[in-house]
Amino acid sequence: MLWIVATPLGNLDDLSPRARGVLAEVDVIAAEDTRVSRKLLPSRQKPPRWVVLHDHNESRAVEDLIELMIGGLDVALVSDAGTPLISDPGYRLVDRAHATGIRVSPVPGPCAAIAALSAAGLPSDRFCFEGFLPAKAGQRRKRLESLARERATLVFYVPARDLFPVLTDAVTALGANRLAAVGRELTKRFETVRRDRLEELAAWVQGDPDQQRGEAVVLIEGGADEPLSRDLDTTLLARELAAELPPARAARVLVKVSGMDRRGAFALVESVRGD
Repeated sequence: MLWIVATPLGNLDDLSPRARGVLAEVDVIAAEDTRVSRKLLPSRQKPPRWVVLHDHNESRAVEDLIELMIGGLDVALVSDAGTPLISDPGYRLVDRAHATGIRVSPVPGPCAAIAALSAAGLPSDRFCFEGFLPAKAGQRRKRLESLARERATLVFYVPARDLFPVLTDAVTALGANRLAAVGRELTKRFETVRRDRLEELAAWVQGDPDQQRGEAVVLIEGGADEPLSRDLDTTLLARELAAELPPARAARVLVKVSGMDRRGAFALVESVRGD
């Protein structure tokens, strides 16, 4: 049996009774950092076997853990904080467990992305979880620009030391007036949840060094529907595309360039093919 156990983000009281029970009984605990995870362990007669599993040793640790479960031992996977696999190690272990026929069961609980989304005051019916942005500024801006037309709320994990450059890049890529929120050090003593326009959030973080410590979640409202550019002659574009490409391909390009819906683009391409 492989248990996927969510653990507190900061406040230890958020460890669920079910999670506590699993950690009290399981044979093996796989953890990113055993020094962190040992603090969660309830009193038990026999200590568990600990296995370190992180990004740098995951391939080797997975095979050891699979062998232990094939041999009849139960394993609990935990991360340093929150739900395993959500921008944390564990995917290879879960994948191999399914492939080997080992039962996998979640023990749900804290997740920084969901906790921040629930308190951000941004639309939550649809959201796009992007995890960590690239560390290099150029790649980060390129990723943000690629999300400019995403209509769902965007969710990112950000080390708080990088909050100001990330927010500044978001202003450039997405616009200063996008509504956004920062959830920093969630459930911990110095928790901060603040919502404002991107430009204002960047200025606030820059002016308060305390906001540049710890871990954060950044949430940004999705983009609005953009009207077609008045400078774009879609009929002329459709005619030129139809002359060079098959109809379906021409319609797909027209959608990307003009923002038209697929049905309308295909109809326009068809109408101009005989011109």
